[in-house]
Amino acid sequence: MSELTLTVMRLGFLAVLWLFVIVAVQVIRSDLFGTRVTQRAARRGDGQSRPPQQRQQQAAAAQAQPRQQPQNGRQRRGAPTKLVVAEGSLAGTTVALQGQTITLGRAHDSTIVLDDDYASSRHARIYPDRDGQWIVEDLGSTNGTYLDRNRLTTPTPVPLGAPIRIGKTVIELRK
Repeated sequence: MSELTLTVMRLGFLAVLWLFVIVAVQVIRSDLFGTRVTQRAARRGDGQSRPPQQRQQQAAAAQAQPRQQPQNGRQRRGAPTKLVVAEGSLAGTTVALQGQTITLGRAHDSTIVLDDDYASSRHARIYPDRDGQWIVEDLGSTNGTYLDRNRLTTPTPVPLGAPIRIGKTVIELRK
């Protein structure tokens, strides 16, 4: 083997070794510091003061197909009209309930994207039933979904104002 070939192989091996070290450091850094969370704007009145992620979530919720109203043609009296994040990194986020299924989790295609270490990528969903009640269902998450301090094992109707806890995030249905 020539001296030039041996030198090129040594430099190639050194480059691959450094590439491995850089990738390992990036993985460790992302595990230690997580993803970046943008600060919420002080004003919530206009859409431009909201972070892009929240504007996208509300736009997706508005574009979703509304389901048909209960058989009598109107919404039940006292039925919730919005889903509000009461605690957690998304506190203050509101999603209008228009009959669509709302998915919760870390996945980027969820209706409400949770930046919570205790949330699964597809953690839970909230959907309306035929009677106009809203149902919460845990989607096989690791740490569970809690409704009023009770861990969910089956799809369960959600009373108005009852806290739904996913990790450090608390969500409520409100009028």
